[in-house]
Amino acid sequence: MLLEYSVETPLNREPPPDELISSFITKSSVAYDRNHGPLPHIDEETHYVRVDGAVDKIVELSIKDLRENYEQVEVISSLQCAGNRRHTMRTEFKEVNGIDWYTGAVMNGRWRGPLLRDVLVGAGLAIEGAAHVAFSCTKTLVQDDWYYGGSIDLERCLDKDKFVILALELNGKPLSVNHGFPVRVVIPGVAGARWVKWLDRITVQRNESNNFYMQQDYKILPPHVTTKEQAMANWHLVPPMQLMPVNSVICVPESGDTVFPNKEGKVLVAGYALPQGDDGPVVKVEISLDRGASWEECEIALEAPTRWSWAVWRTYVDVGRLVAEKEEEGESSRRIWSRCLDLGGNTQVGKGEWNWRGVGYNGYGETKNLVVKLQPAQQERDSKMKKLRELESASSSTSSNSNEEVNEVERLVHGVSGIAIGAA
Repeated sequence: MLLEYSVETPLNREPPPDELISSFITKSSVAYDRNHGPLPHIDEETHYVRVDGAVDKIVELSIKDLRENYEQVEVISSLQCAGNRRHTMRTEFKEVNGIDWYTGAVMNGRWRGPLLRDVLVGAGLAIEGAAHVAFSCTKTLVQDDWYYGGSIDLERCLDKDKFVILALELNGKPLSVNHGFPVRVVIPGVAGARWVKWLDRITVQRNESNNFYMQQDYKILPPHVTTKEQAMANWHLVPPMQLMPVNSVICVPESGDTVFPNKEGKVLVAGYALPQGDDGPVVKVEISLDRGASWEECEIALEAPTRWSWAVWRTYVDVGRLVAEKEEEGESSRRIWSRCLDLGGNTQVGKGEWNWRGVGYNGYGETKNLVVKLQPAQQERDSKMKKLRELESASSSTSSNSNEEVNEVERLVHGVSGIAIGAA
């Protein structure tokens, strides 16, 4: 079996924010990648998923079995890494432990496959009371254990309205290798760490999975834990992350961008928003230009959000409102904040809280340090082109050029090029 990448250098990447929100359903080629080891290229014809533990009969299901012997259902759900927005926690608070995810470790997909409930009922349950269902992938080595695993409670798995499925397809096509081909668990509303890819074992058991990534990772540790040694003494005191918190992000403009108004003198502000756990859909997104003193509602764009999907949102702001009245904390413009509200009444509050692992961050969405141009990009370019022609004409009529004139020409050439790219 071919293994792509390695334990030492697994594939972890996120797309540019503006590309991420260009569609309601994220293209597989755009979606982020999160891995703890190599990507296994599995032969669908020989792959089986074993169902064991507290069941009446142990079964081994082929991909053909999963596709043909069970009703296929579809659910639209966002998939989000527990560490999405870790960069904000790292830069706004203090150092954290983990990959420096910005805002792109999330996607929104249309998943299809049989309900896990139907598979478990078919095997027969031999357990009563509180229990768990553990998921395992033993097809590839990982960084901190000999296999990757996680679990959720049995009650959730048996609730057909929670749409826990064994996904065979994403967006109408078979899963790609990157996203778990030939089968992965899809658990709407729950952290991506539990959506085990390349699934080969399902175990019904009394306790949670004892895998490293369930017991010593993806937990929100208390703020007094600031070192690996302290984390080791506290992992067992904290429950694993399951339901993800309500969240919103500003994708356009990004912090530090140069922004130009359109012909109406307005600047696009856009991003995505996510409901908390099962409490979707997102019902409202707002932005603030005055650090939370007032809020204004945004438009939900592209498609209406569903219970577990994201909402893509946008609004247009008069360019003059983005120019700071005075510099604050070295900024060249005001911050823009975002927050959202879901159907369950959950909303973001303030800056959020720090934790050593840098997971579950859901402070206000934010963009800052914008370089604001008060005229449209085309007018800016035309003005610089006119100045450039004047300087070139003046230079050609004299036998020598001053250093200042040469530097001014070079600066304008660079500036015109930059505007052309930004306006494209």
